[in-house]
Amino acid sequence: MTHVEDELNSQPECWARAAAQAADHTAVLPAAGERVAVVGCGTSYFMAQAVAGLREAAGQGETDAFAASEFPHGRRYDRVIALTRSGTTTEVLDLLTRLRGRTRTTALTADPDTPVRDAADDLVVLDHADERSVVQTRFATSALTLLRAHLGLHPDHAVADARTALAEELPQGLVGCRQFTFLGRGWTVGLANEAALKMREASLSWTEAYPAMEYRHGPISITTDSTATWMFGGAPDGLADQVRRTGGLWIAGHLDPLAELVRVQRLAVAVAAARGLDPDHPRHLTRSVILAS
Repeated sequence: MTHVEDELNSQPECWARAAAQAADHTAVLPAAGERVAVVGCGTSYFMAQAVAGLREAAGQGETDAFAASEFPHGRRYDRVIALTRSGTTTEVLDLLTRLRGRTRTTALTADPDTPVRDAADDLVVLDHADERSVVQTRFATSALTLLRAHLGLHPDHAVADARTALAEELPQGLVGCRQFTFLGRGWTVGLANEAALKMREASLSWTEAYPAMEYRHGPISITTDSTATWMFGGAPDGLADQVRRTGGLWIAGHLDPLAELVRVQRLAVAVAAARGLDPDHPRHLTRSVILAS
């Protein structure tokens, strides 16, 4: 079993621990009404998009998501939340250092014994969800689970759905597809973006991600009988039939959207295996991006 497989299989237990942990960190996580930015790089950026969508839709305050390298320093926020598994990513550390003394910052990390300890004002440590793999799975979803729980939006069935996602068979014919498109609405747009990234990283697949309503505005034109289109959450009326008319394979999400991401993680590993690839050693990638100064 690869490190990726081992780690993605542990997610139900990690989520249960992360959800229980949320109450311990109320003081360093955003309060209702605060203006908040959530930042990260790669997978963490897409989790930031999901958090921002959830929080703002719940009416808990204006919430933006940015790649750490693209943070708009002209804006003012009450708190910035940084997601960084390794605690060593250059862009995140540079941003936290620049914000010190101006904006309160909280970093969610798997490893507190790293430079992020000094860069951030506050830390939330998810060391039980740390990973050996380059490809992120359980840390990202556990961080999102903790933040969902903090917002009061972690559903009771999410952990059970994650177990279902690990146990059930993947849809027939899915592994053999040559193109994968992931769609979301609201907070699940971030999950769709992350699903596409997982497939690219682990299996070198041709993948795309869009807000579901945008799929009709051009991208559907390249859908063929070798395309799988996977919906996170409820689909817009008529979209499933429209995709099926192209000959593409429509995958409707039937679990909690975060558990649907676990299914995609499994798909990424399965496609990698079918193509003779090692998902523990993705091409041109390292566990953390550390730039020379």
